[in-house]
Parts: sequence; C-alpha cells; structure tokens
Amino acid sequence: MIHLLIVEDVEDVHSILVELFLSEGYNVHSAYDGLEAAKIFREEAIDLVLLDIMLPYKSGDELVKEFRQTSNVPIMMLSAKDLVSTKIDLLRLGADDYLTKPFDLGEVLVRVEALLRRSQPTGAIAGIIRHGPIVLDNEAKRVMLNGEAINLTAKEFALLHLFLQHPAKVFTKANLFESVWQESFYGDESIIKTHLSNLRNKLKQAGLQADYIETIRGIGYRLKKSDEK
Repeated sequence: MIHLLIVEDVEDVHSILVELFLSEGYNVHSAYDGLEAAKIFREEAIDLVLLDIMLPYKSGDELVKEFRQTSNVPIMMLSAKDLVSTKIDLLRLGADDYLTKPFDLGEVLVRVEALLRRSQPTGAIAGIIRHGPIVLDNEAKRVMLNGEAINLTAKEFALLHLFLQHPAKVFTKANLFESVWQESFYGDESIIKTHLSNLRNKLKQAGLQADYIETIRGIGYRLKKSDEK
C-alpha cells in the first residue's frame, strides 16, 4: 500500500485531498503544519508528499530542503502562487512537481500516479525489485544474488524489502520496527539489531560487503546505492 503524506493547513482543501486518496486505496498521513509534517516524515515510511508552500511553524520550502537530506521520495508542491520564479525555485530545491490552486482533483491524482511510477526502483515489475546484484521477488518471497538464492527469515525478508523500496531513505529504529513488526516502538533496540545483524551477515556470506546496509550514526540505517563501494 502506498503511504501518502498530505501537508495542507487549509481545512477544506486538506479534507478533499484526504478523501480523494483514501477512496483510491492510499494509506494517508495528515499534517496541518510544518513541524507535524517533519515528525511524520521521520517516523513513517512515506512514498510521496503533497506539500503546501505556506504553512505554520515551518514552510514548504524548508521542508523540501529537510526531506531531501535523507530521502528522494517524490514531492508535489501545492500553492496559490502561479509565479514561474516560484516554481523554478522549488524545483531547484528538490521538488518534483508543482500544482497551482485551485486545481482539478483528477489532475492531482494522475500526476501523483505518474510521480509514483517514475520513482519505482529499476526493475520493479510484477513485484520484482532489482538493486545492484540483489533481486527480490515479493510474490515468491525470494531473494537472489548472482543467480543464487539467499535463505532469509520472514522478518529479514521484510526488512530488506523495506530498504529496497526506499533505497535512499534513512530509517530510524522506530521506522523499521513499526513497519516490519506492525507494533509501537518503545525503545527496545535489541530485536532490531539482532535481525539487522543476521541480515547483514547473510548478505555478506552471499557475496556482498558487510556494510551494504549502513549505519547512519545518531539517526538509523540506510541501504547503500547500488553503485557505492
């Protein structure tokens, strides 16, 4: 299921967008100000952000800069301003698309779908994700490396799948636990560290370097880009 973050402080616009994407089967996260949006983005595995420019506490352009420090998820900006200079500035900051209010809901939906298609990892066809030498088949629940199967537990598979779906995102321990175990995280890191250690060891034994899943000190974990050494 696609996790969508809608950041909009105008109640009517916010409600319409939430209803639209809920009806299309998206998992919708809502924020009405910049601080709330930043918190949700840190704690959830978001696939796409719909982001207003003018927000309380922290503006949309500030959020784009912040999000781009740890993630390359698609960001669509929403604004009542229709200035070419504003659009150019936001795209240079790292936004992927820009819609001017008032907008057509059908156009919003189509543009979001297009951004999501373009953001899929290379080879993500029929449940298959390719990342460097790793091939993950989500339907068959199988991971291959250079044609050889890697024997993973269900939780190890789920962790790797999450990293491969978001190859540039830095996950906190809370992100990983709540996404994979589907429970609230209360600070016990041992179970996450154990499963990550086992996953790293199995990837290393299969021919990958030990730090393919790297630790970002003080933040969490990230999958290395397939071309990183």
